[in-house]
Amino acid sequence: ATATDQLVGFGLVAFSLVLFVYYTLWIIILPFIDSDHGIHQYFLPREYAVIIPVAAGLLLLLFIGVFIMFVMWKSRKPAKKS
Repeated sequence: ATATDQLVGFGLVAFSLVLFVYYTLWIIILPFIDSDHGIHQYFLPREYAVIIPVAAGLLLLLFIGVFIMFVMWKSRKPAKKS
């Protein structure tokens, strides 16, 4: 792989790791910290802990469906005239 590919891959892995740590702290650790603690200002309200993944999942399913529809539409054979 080229250096650019490795850099992009490293960036994606780092972004995923940061997102995983943030979400894990938000969902698992934050409920055990007092609500008046200053760390709560760095996290979104807890409703978004469900809304964001559901919306992301629905978008993923939408893109997969559109991709499959596009591939099937491109690969269809024209009807034979007799």
